[in-house]
Amino acid sequence: MRYRTILDSQVFDFKDLRQVMAVASPARSGDELAGIAASSAQQRMAARHVLAQTPLSQFLQEAMIPYEEDNITRLIIDGHDAAAFAPVAHLSVGDFRNWLLSAQADADTLAALAPGLTPEMVAAVSKLMRNQDLVAVARKCRVLTRFRDTIGLPGHLAVRLQPNHPTDDPRGIAASMLDGLLMGAGDAVIGINPVSDSLQHLGDLLRMLDELIQRFEVPTQSCVLTHVTHTLKLIESGVPVDLVFQSIAGTEQANRSFGITPELLDEAHAAAQSLARGTLGRNVMYFETGQGSALSADANFGVDQQTCEARAYALARRYQPLLVNTVVGFIGPEYLYDGKQIVRAGLEDHFCGKLMGLPLGCDICYTNHAEADQDDMDTLLVLLGTAGISFIMGVPGADDVMLNYQSTSFHDALFLRETLGLKRAPEFEAWLQRMGITGEGGRLLPPGANRLLADMRSLKALS
Repeated sequence: MRYRTILDSQVFDFKDLRQVMAVASPARSGDELAGIAASSAQQRMAARHVLAQTPLSQFLQEAMIPYEEDNITRLIIDGHDAAAFAPVAHLSVGDFRNWLLSAQADADTLAALAPGLTPEMVAAVSKLMRNQDLVAVARKCRVLTRFRDTIGLPGHLAVRLQPNHPTDDPRGIAASMLDGLLMGAGDAVIGINPVSDSLQHLGDLLRMLDELIQRFEVPTQSCVLTHVTHTLKLIESGVPVDLVFQSIAGTEQANRSFGITPELLDEAHAAAQSLARGTLGRNVMYFETGQGSALSADANFGVDQQTCEARAYALARRYQPLLVNTVVGFIGPEYLYDGKQIVRAGLEDHFCGKLMGLPLGCDICYTNHAEADQDDMDTLLVLLGTAGISFIMGVPGADDVMLNYQSTSFHDALFLRETLGLKRAPEFEAWLQRMGITGEGGRLLPPGANRLLADMRSLKALS
């Protein structure tokens, strides 16, 4: 194809689809750093005109990164479901946008379509959408996953209880876990980012989490967010592992910088499946992503950071994960400069992941050197809650004292659930009621009837 248009008597030529995609992206510091961003608002609009007229099928003919050079490209092309794609195969990107916003694109239709969409297709259509469009379409997508509870039901919001500690002190972690559970958080996962990668230390943390879950029969799952190779060794040594965690990216070279390949993830997925620790389902993987990771590894190959991010979702989709979340503002202002860029990126990532059939959550966050504040995070929190986000983070005080960034708190989850009428995972909500933590309507009860709080002796045993 020739990528060319005329706006206001000015001719705009683009050398290939990769450049059209990059120039059509909303402004963000990462693409500017890479030297691929639009040079003017006029050029950006010209690229969007060209993109709107581009057939969706062109993305199956013209790879962003050559097939021979990248295993993520091969995974995307080789795993494409042509039958699922057939209902929209005749559409241009612009027509696809209009169809997604129509009543024809309901939840069942979108679920059936998901295997037929490539990351580049969903990234392309997102570039033509306003924020409200991203919310409206993502809200229609339904992605259910299960391990010990059910995540992603309509009208529900799960929370990852994130009890990180700057020295991995077991008492500090246990106190944060208790705090989160008493605030009704933890139905997505109780997940710790460890300071140490010592296998003995990682095993101790996992055993502590497992003791808590088993002793109180909490219908949730645990995870220590260490490298997949460590998790494999822990599984081999008989440590109680629920979920396998790994950060992933959208190019082969970026993933190699993380020390992973699809073959390694295949091995870890099979190992976790063999344990059969889930009581309701067998979704055993937990992935984290973030715009800018490929560029930070010098592995973006001229592809814009949002499209690289969507390509990571193709790798995640291979494993039918329980959880995937974009850590949207964590990498820093070099890639998402301010609150406006973080909000837009969060909505894009959620839209693209959900459209591809993934259980997308978001760590609604920023680093302290970004031009953003908690008001920006409140805005994104409400937008994503409205859009049907699968889960968010629950960090004590919204301030992660180990990773040194600002996220969302247990109170933020309470606010969002109450304001938008969202429920917890049903199995987890039933447990909260049995423990006297919440009443029938899901609201927190006074501490007098709280069985969990009454058994404070368990804290000593756990730590």
